[in-house]
Amino acid sequence: MAENLPAETLHELADGVFVWIQPSGATGVANAGVVVDDDGLTVVDTLMVRSQWEPFAAAVHDLGLPVRRVVLTHAHIDHVGGTRAFPAAGVYATPATSWALDQPMPTAAYQAFMPAFHDEFVDLEATGTRAVTHEVEGAAMLTPRVELLTASGHTDGDLMVLVDDADVCFSGDLCFFGVTPLAFQGDPAAWADTLDVLVELADTIVPGHGPVGGAAEIADLQGYLRACVAAAGDPARIAPGPWDAWGEREQRDAINVERAALLAAGSDAMPGTMLRAIGVDAPPDVWA
Repeated sequence: MAENLPAETLHELADGVFVWIQPSGATGVANAGVVVDDDGLTVVDTLMVRSQWEPFAAAVHDLGLPVRRVVLTHAHIDHVGGTRAFPAAGVYATPATSWALDQPMPTAAYQAFMPAFHDEFVDLEATGTRAVTHEVEGAAMLTPRVELLTASGHTDGDLMVLVDDADVCFSGDLCFFGVTPLAFQGDPAAWADTLDVLVELADTIVPGHGPVGGAAEIADLQGYLRACVAAAGDPARIAPGPWDAWGEREQRDAINVERAALLAAGSDAMPGTMLRAIGVDAPPDVWA
């Protein structure tokens, strides 16, 4: 059962494992976390714009311990926009995320897709994001408590953060709980299969979007992703299920179903529905 924790505050989910849940999980509104180790803190994702990452960073610094590491679960801007709030930390991510953060910021695309943050993206473009300092290419013990696990499904560069001694996994956007996922760069079929592995990692899953959950929420997400594949290019053919109560269905259904159909036809192209949503006629070079 998804757990509705206090929003926009550091909540200690387990011993030395904190979550920062943003309400609604809507577009541009992601979650983050912090893990306490003997030498200091590991931050998991950094949110997007200043109005999000400033209060998060202030709460992290109030813990009174040095931030040694920032782990980025993937390159999407709602997870990486606040990296400069932790200037002394090492930044850990997959090579795909590292490459994306080295590219020019597609500000106009962000503004078109997330108009609620239009003006804040001007500030973010001026501030910029930090480059990745340490690339993660496979499973690795980052600290005595924190294990990094590479995956794919939502993007080609997904990274999970497992705190085994607390039975908690930060999944990044491999999990959306109670919120319609977005697969414009993903593979819905492979993503659903990846969740078979993820569900075995920990009982408590901190998703990239939505409330903290576990096996039941993962099963619902798998069902939706497989329904998108079975729809064979027609969003109207998505079978009914728990996802009928999720927000942002119309736009995301169209993107996810088109992406699944493109992959089934042998094309790795970005869906036209997504291109129109970001206001461009051709695929951007990067979506950071």
